[in-house]
Amino acid sequence: MSMSTRQRVQARLTRNKVAMVGGVYLLVVVIVALLAPLLAPHDENLATRFQDILFSPSSEYWLGTDHVGRDIASRLMFGARYALFAGAEAVVVALAIGVPLGLLIGYFRGWVDAVVMRIVETVVAVPAIVMAMAIIAGLGVGLTKAMLAVGIVYSMVITRLTRAEVFAAREELYVDGAIAAGASSIRVMFRHVLPNVAPALIVQTTLLFAQAILAEAGLSFLGIGAGSDQASWGRMLRDAQLSIDRTIWPAIPPGLAVFSTVVAFNVFGDGLRDAFAREARGGRIGVGDVQRREARPIDNEGVPVQDAGGSSASDPVLTVRGLSVAFPRLGTDDDVEVVSGIDLDVGRGEVVALVGESGSGKSITALSILGLVPDPGQASASSIMLDGSELVEMPFEQLSRIRGTDIGVIFQEPFAALNPAHTVGRQVAEPLRYHLGMSRAAARARTIELLAEVGIPDPESRIDAYPHEFSGGMAQRVVAAMALACGPKLLIADEPTTALDVTVQGQLLDLIGDLARRRSMSVLLITHDLGVVADLADRVAVMYAGQVVETGCLEDVFASPQHPYTEGLIRAIPRNVSRSGDLPTIPGLVPSPWEWPDHCHFADRCEHVTQECRSGAVALTPSATGMSRCVRAEELALKGVREEAS
Repeated sequence: MSMSTRQRVQARLTRNKVAMVGGVYLLVVVIVALLAPLLAPHDENLATRFQDILFSPSSEYWLGTDHVGRDIASRLMFGARYALFAGAEAVVVALAIGVPLGLLIGYFRGWVDAVVMRIVETVVAVPAIVMAMAIIAGLGVGLTKAMLAVGIVYSMVITRLTRAEVFAAREELYVDGAIAAGASSIRVMFRHVLPNVAPALIVQTTLLFAQAILAEAGLSFLGIGAGSDQASWGRMLRDAQLSIDRTIWPAIPPGLAVFSTVVAFNVFGDGLRDAFAREARGGRIGVGDVQRREARPIDNEGVPVQDAGGSSASDPVLTVRGLSVAFPRLGTDDDVEVVSGIDLDVGRGEVVALVGESGSGKSITALSILGLVPDPGQASASSIMLDGSELVEMPFEQLSRIRGTDIGVIFQEPFAALNPAHTVGRQVAEPLRYHLGMSRAAARARTIELLAEVGIPDPESRIDAYPHEFSGGMAQRVVAAMALACGPKLLIADEPTTALDVTVQGQLLDLIGDLARRRSMSVLLITHDLGVVADLADRVAVMYAGQVVETGCLEDVFASPQHPYTEGLIRAIPRNVSRSGDLPTIPGLVPSPWEWPDHCHFADRCEHVTQECRSGAVALTPSATGMSRCVRAEELALKGVREEAS
């Protein structure tokens, strides 16, 4: 069962020991503040006892007395009340002003945004306590008025943060969807945008709470915050200076209280930030971080066990052995494998299609080859060879020189892969200048050639255009030009036809195939649709739930599939033939990695399942057309394309 956002945040926060120590300390401060009348051995403002002035700590006065005989421990406990009250008042004022204002100017923008932001920048440019003192001069002294002034100053920080977060959220598709559904602007802001910017505001609130406590202590020390009858920590520091020539002790307890509370809020806020952010193991992303694992185990006859992969290429450019990727499961100390024991070969000049439903592990396999598995993922492999060079444990800087030169990538979202702030020409030329050391003029000339090669009309003028001036299909051609700039030996195309119409899909696939033939370039094409690779791929590897379940030559696999999952994908291919009944589909969904069984991963969706299929793990073994991960491959008569069409 998947975890909710609240559960994930709690799990991450619980594992952060430093943040938890800060949280426990703050909880103790809150309890002491609430129960101060019961816990304190004396009153907040104990009547002056000149005979008890500046006593050292004792059983009657736990932390001694101050310059007029008041109990320091009791005042310290009551001081927690003033600290929390001061922080809460400042933060509430800051949020009450800053959040609505930031939402409004971030959502509507325009001239109001420009005017408000000039005011905000002016206020933020002045030190907060100095600006607060200026406001106090108009409002008057006193703890409540002082914290009101601090809250007004801090509201500018909240306004700026909220505006920045709203700017990003305003461009998301879910906002456009809500507007298209007829939601009012107020509803969109508070029901759709605000919940998505709340995590950043929560983290900032804890940090502002710490700053507000520090500001209160400073203002009270200066005499414009808490009064003489209020036992705030700042006021205690002010009183301690009256006897500083005799002893420094009365300043130490309130000073430590302020310091400890501020640090606790800061570390707890850092813990919240990490809990809301993407979890990371630490370390640098790169194939250099892929752990080397043992080669495949040996069976009783001394033959390596074939765990995944397929028919080997005679002259491989890419050879992957034993590739696995694991991510930590939130709330536990266990890792969950999302890709398991992949072996894969791509021959020189060969197009290999890696196909399967979304969630099968295709893209993460490609990212692993590139060394781009996102934290906190951890990849491991016995070997990743690119044209004779071992990539596993390769130094990061050396690997950086291989990306973009020996390996090119076409991602599935062209507008996410292109920087909107730079022209397409500058982005295509970047690998030419970085890897090949070309001059600006030479890189520009080569970029024009590349744009023409991928079918961009009028490349001489389009080279200076920005990504938003291109259609989806043309933008994807620009990404292809970037991938091809340095003449890679291997091109990885990760679902390059996503979100493109059928006509543009065909054109782009034809382009990839044509470029592969003309450049004698190897291609690893990742897709969820077997139909799109029918005329392009030489071999196919079918993935399901983190495993390769079938491999072989494309024609053989299409004509005679050896795994029920492959048959299901073939049956679902749209084709220009007369059919009756419902469109064929594979029942169910790809299970989540933590739900994968120890036996055949496809068993729960397979119409041919038997008890033998559930008896244990299934290896990838030779079949009639290549390799298959099915214990019934030899006895099943599965239908291919020709049989389906007839």
